[in-house]
Amino acid sequence: MTVELLCIGEPMLEFNQNAKDDQGRPLFLEGHGGDTSNAAIAAARAGAQVGYLTAIGQDAPGENFMKLWATEGVDTATVVRKPGLPTAVYFVSHGENGHEFTFYRKGSAAAHYTPDDVPVEAFRSARILHLSGISQAISTSACDACFHAIDVAKRSGVKVSYDTNLRKALWPVKRAAAIMHAAIAEADIALPSLDDATELTGLKDPDAIADFYLKLAPLVLLKLGKEGSMVATRDGRTRIPGRQVKAVDATGAGDTFAGNFLARLLAGDAAEDAALYANAAAALATTGYGAVAPMPRPDAVRALMAAG
Repeated sequence: MTVELLCIGEPMLEFNQNAKDDQGRPLFLEGHGGDTSNAAIAAARAGAQVGYLTAIGQDAPGENFMKLWATEGVDTATVVRKPGLPTAVYFVSHGENGHEFTFYRKGSAAAHYTPDDVPVEAFRSARILHLSGISQAISTSACDACFHAIDVAKRSGVKVSYDTNLRKALWPVKRAAAIMHAAIAEADIALPSLDDATELTGLKDPDAIADFYLKLAPLVLLKLGKEGSMVATRDGRTRIPGRQVKAVDATGAGDTFAGNFLARLLAGDAAEDAALYANAAAALATTGYGAVAPMPRPDAVRALMAAG
């Protein structure tokens, strides 16, 4: 398959609390997560030709992902299998304060991904490389691999997209900000969320945050949650309103936004039109449990957009 979008990062087998048994004990639905894997699948469902750069274990969760990506049309030719190392797992629980995550990722196969694992030849047909703060936060070698992938992309004429996805459990905010902003300075597209950007920059006003990131990257998509998003360039900015839906689980909504936005850019949409589509897709992704299962396909996205 000719791949136009390459995503790099860590996949994680997901167990999402979606009900309780008759004794009040939580029941967990098996699913799939990992922010850039989610984005890759969202983009593939939106019609993009996608490949994934990662390492997974020779274990049952790894096989689970290989089957998932094959089913979703994500090319796995660049997936490295590392015997003796686990594929990461996480749990999602839901309470009064929203969804909470418990991760089991230390020493994962993806955390042992290195610059030598980055397949230079895969960039020959690619048009966009997508990565995130999590892609870099899981280990020093993974961080180095991401910077190497950015260098290969730039030498190959491939644009770079970067989603902050700050996880304070993985690294201190100051270190995260330094590394993320160094990467975004090499990127063409920045995809920070308002919550992340407030932590990373100390700024609260969306326009001030857009100004900050426009000094690093020429196109900024500031994700505003249920309020929608902002498309900002050095020539102007546009607010894209959120979509009203009956949300039950926001897991993976930002990744759905990223994947659909990039897919529509690759299809030839202007940034504002791509963001309108991505907003609708992200809203629909919150109407079911799990990161991947509720990701919508184009017919559903177009229907929501047509509904006004």
